[in-house]
Amino acid sequence: MATLKELLSQKQALDAQIELTRKTERADAIAKVQSLMAEYGLSVSDLTAKRVAKPTSAKGGKVAAKYRNTATGDAWSGRGLQPKWLKAALASGRKLTDFAV
Repeated sequence: MATLKELLSQKQALDAQIELTRKTERADAIAKVQSLMAEYGLSVSDLTAKRVAKPTSAKGGKVAAKYRNTATGDAWSGRGLQPKWLKAALASGRKLTDFAV
């Protein structure tokens, strides 16, 4: 079994080796990034520039009616549940195409 002194010595050697490897890999990464920046003509400002999001279409906006009850003026866009007036008319034997706008 190793003594405390030997283990601490090994730990110190490993810490030195870890630090050397970290520096080497970091230098390699920097070189790779610089190479890619040169290849694509990028600058540091390109990397730090904030992207502006494109405005999205209005959510929850009004949708044109696809079905209308000409007697009452009630309308339905065709989205969501069928309204009560339409269910009642369909139950009485009328067809959905009767209400198409």
